[in-house]
Amino acid sequence: MMSSGHQKNAHRLLLALMAVAFAAAFYKVAHHPGAVSFQMPATLQKTGASQAGSAKPEFHADFVSTQQNISTHAASLVELGDGRIRAFWFAGSREGAPDVEIRSAVFDPAKDSWSPEHGIVNRADTQRSLLRYVKKIGNPVAQRAPDGKLWLFYVTVSLGGWAGSSITAITSADDGATWGSARRLITSPFINISTLIKGTPFLYSDGTMGLPEYHEFIGKFGELLRIDNSGNIIDKQRLSYGKSTLQPVVLIANPQHALVLMRRSGNSPKRVIATTTDDAGQHWNTPTPTALANPDAALSGVVLPDGRMLVVLNNIEDGRDALSLVVSADSGASWKTVYQLEDQRGQPADPVRFGQIAGELAKATDASITDASGYAKSAQRNKCAEQHCDFEFSYPYMIQARNGDFHLVYTWNRSFIKHVRFNRAWLDQHMEKSNDAELH
Repeated sequence: MMSSGHQKNAHRLLLALMAVAFAAAFYKVAHHPGAVSFQMPATLQKTGASQAGSAKPEFHADFVSTQQNISTHAASLVELGDGRIRAFWFAGSREGAPDVEIRSAVFDPAKDSWSPEHGIVNRADTQRSLLRYVKKIGNPVAQRAPDGKLWLFYVTVSLGGWAGSSITAITSADDGATWGSARRLITSPFINISTLIKGTPFLYSDGTMGLPEYHEFIGKFGELLRIDNSGNIIDKQRLSYGKSTLQPVVLIANPQHALVLMRRSGNSPKRVIATTTDDAGQHWNTPTPTALANPDAALSGVVLPDGRMLVVLNNIEDGRDALSLVVSADSGASWKTVYQLEDQRGQPADPVRFGQIAGELAKATDASITDASGYAKSAQRNKCAEQHCDFEFSYPYMIQARNGDFHLVYTWNRSFIKHVRFNRAWLDQHMEKSNDAELH
């Protein structure tokens, strides 16, 4: 039994924690930042005509990453000051392994090619900078601040699984050629754990950054951080509640209105969950299921200059073996399939046939691949177990560059990062000829 002295100490500790909690809540209310509108992306500040680009429809695919026989996942993109596109992802012997590092490569539109990939930061680097034990890292996303500084946010875990995550950031003043020391964002007054990221960051009209994040410890819900140019959290808004929503994606329609789409975790309904704001995030409506199916998987999207919303997701209830490009012309009330990016549903699951199909898909992605055995073996390594295999095309991340081109990256069978690039002419062509029924 606990002694009376220990009981008194425990009681004092509880009272102290309650006092800190009340003080933190009072401070937040008293120092709540003023309302600020969303900053419209450069592509939405231009006319639809200027975004049409070349009259010739263009669609290209290739692989960003090149390392074979490792686990590769969770890519993201950011446009650099000169129009090049930098990609980030994490890779290692397996997800969560000590050897996982954040890797990067740069796409040059003028050369239509990717630079060789290289490591940006790893667990040991992060541990030295933070002066604390780091067990694993993952999920990088980036934002270019108005002053030109590039911010890379990624997840770090010191104890337990992903539910014990916190957010770490590094910055670069030269578009990612070199990076500063890691710093840990303080997103919670207690312990500062269970904060993860996946969705695309954005800017507010005053130059501060918006970072969609989510929690997995006890509950599963989305939040939105507002971060100043020094990396301080100046506001946090709850997007959902309960135990079923993850990885929010913010689609900004105008300076006051945005639609947030969230991954549905758990049982029925297996649908993407949505919430909206009409006052730049000061208030959010009750989250509700959409017409989009979701097998507990991430999604991504952008808003077109004409207001339509373009989203990439696994629009199925089970598995991640199909990836769809869908569009909404009514702010997310209904959706129509524009293009099927990947679809391997119903394919044979035995390792031999799986390897053959994976090799064929690799060659179809990049015509310069003459020997696809490495791609096939890598896919078998990561997606086959006990003579059963399943295809995976997941964790999409899409942006629209200032020149109007769309860039999309996603995990290809947990083995490589695939890149798809298309222009507005291609998109318009496929939206016009699409006769798919609306998804209700």
